[in-house]
Amino acid sequence: MAVNRRRTGVWIVAAAAAAWVSYTGAHAAPGAGAAQGGTGTIKGRVKLMGPAPANTIIRMGMDPMCARVNAGKRVTQQTVVTGAEGGLANTLVRVEGSLPAGTPPADPVIVNQKGCVYTPRVVGAQAGQTLRVINSDTLVHNVHIANSTANAFDITQPQSGMVYNHVLKKDDTILKLACRVHSWMTAFVAVVPHPFFAVTDDSGTFTIARVPPGKYTLQTWHERYGKLTKTVEVTAGGTATINFDYTGSEKPQAAVIPTLNIPLE
Repeated sequence: MAVNRRRTGVWIVAAAAAAWVSYTGAHAAPGAGAAQGGTGTIKGRVKLMGPAPANTIIRMGMDPMCARVNAGKRVTQQTVVTGAEGGLANTLVRVEGSLPAGTPPADPVIVNQKGCVYTPRVVGAQAGQTLRVINSDTLVHNVHIANSTANAFDITQPQSGMVYNHVLKKDDTILKLACRVHSWMTAFVAVVPHPFFAVTDDSGTFTIARVPPGKYTLQTWHERYGKLTKTVEVTAGGTATINFDYTGSEKPQAAVIPTLNIPLE
């Protein structure tokens, strides 16, 4: 009888464990699926309707080492980059309003210094995420935030392969990266309090996924043409398509990217 009770006890424990697994599986999985299925996606394209202006040529001869690594190349400021049918690259698109922040991504946002320019030109990051700046040149670079006190840093990277990590704080300014050694080096970092943003690719397209259902203001930012806004409605499981057109005559407000103390151009 003792053996039977022991076997019965084992059966009861096993049955209880199986029931618990069945219960948690039946409740957790649909919950996770509902969370993902209960959100929507925003897709679209940003276009420049007028002709793209010529970008400024960078005079690399100001630093012979930069001129050497760019020998045979015609390097320009990537201020206005357009693709087929006027798709406008390097445009930040973000959802405005109070949205769940969640946990910032563990992976850093990377800006590389290579060929004496910053790549990419524009990046978006969530507050709390790490900005990683890498020196891939065999020459000295300085990198600093030129227009913010909340995210201020100023460091020198004299050797190739050096890495600097900076945890980004919430900031209402589009951060401007600059180099005290090479005044032409410019990049922009948008710090967003939530993950619902994107930067347009070379064709001007963007996708913002897993947006909670609701009616929102969608805002763009471009370093030359400034901001545009439109209203978008996101439904659970749906995809909202919204496009933005810059005429080419827009001018950003001077206050969008203030510069602190030092000349950058």
